[in-house]
Amino acid sequence: GGKPEEALPVLEASLALKRRYWSHDENMLVAQNNYSICLDDLGRPDEALVIYRAVYAKMVANFGVSHERTIHMGNNIAGSMLTLRLWDDCKHFTRDQLLPAARRSLGPDHNITLGLGQNLAIAIEQDPESTRDDLLE
Repeated sequence: GGKPEEALPVLEASLALKRRYWSHDENMLVAQNNYSICLDDLGRPDEALVIYRAVYAKMVANFGVSHERTIHMGNNIAGSMLTLRLWDDCKHFTRDQLLPAARRSLGPDHNITLGLGQNLAIAIEQDPESTRDDLLE
């Protein structure tokens, strides 16, 4: 892997430049996503989650819920929710929004769809509030 502590200032500068000159460009969303991934890698998933959610909302508006990039961004959100032990949020977001869109547009055997299923399984398994019905999904 890389060195996120060295990458963070570079990503911050890139983000500032894109905000100034290309704020409505798709590359802005990519830059924000890269910055969030770096925050996650630095053990700052709470900060990453806020940005992931903002980028996801823009991607839904720009590309729709079934676009591969949108679903991938949603998977990043689910991963941060797992890290933050937001089991219920992760279960609902993954089960109700992400998995149906992924199955419909990417297919049940796509690696992103499979990763979403794994995230859902982890959330159900780790959540002490999970019910028997949750486990049977």
